[in-house]
Amino acid sequence: MIKSLLPRLLGLVLLFTGCEAPIVLQTDQDRQAISTAIAGEAHGDYFVGRRFYKVDYKMWGWVKKPGEPWKTSQLVMFNEQKTLAPDRARNAIGSDNNYEYRLSGYFSGEKVYEPASDTFYPEFVLAGASVTSTNPPLIYPDQRWVLPAVRLIGPPKY
Repeated sequence: MIKSLLPRLLGLVLLFTGCEAPIVLQTDQDRQAISTAIAGEAHGDYFVGRRFYKVDYKMWGWVKKPGEPWKTSQLVMFNEQKTLAPDRARNAIGSDNNYEYRLSGYFSGEKVYEPASDTFYPEFVLAGASVTSTNPPLIYPDQRWVLPAVRLIGPPKY
C-alpha cells in the first residue's frame, strides 16, 4: 500500500513546488544602478521616497535624504493635511507601488501607530511629490518585497 502511494505523493509535491514563481534576487546590476542613482541625487532641501504599498498595511513607504543610501531610509506614515499622497489624489491607492519620488515636506518628530503591523512609524508631513522613476532599481533583497500581497516589511539593503 505504501509503495503505491509513494509515487502519487512525490507527484503532488513536484506539482505544487512547480507552481511557485521563481524568486528574483537583487543583482550586482541593481546595486550598481542604486549607487549611480544615489550619486546623481542633487543635495538640497528635499527627500527621496520609494512607495511601498502593502495591501494589509497603511504606511506609505521609505524616505531618505538625497545622496544617502537606502539602508538609512525610514518607513513612514504620511500626514496628508497639506497635500494628498499621489495615489490617493488620483483615487488609485497603491497604483504607484515601488515608484520613486522627490518629496517636499518634513519629519514632524511624532510617531504614528499602524495597527496591522503593531508598530509606530515616523510621521512625514507631505507638502509635495513628483515622480522621478516608475521603474527604479531593486533596493530589497528580492523581488517579492515589492509585491503588495506579500507581508515583507524589512528595510532596504543598499
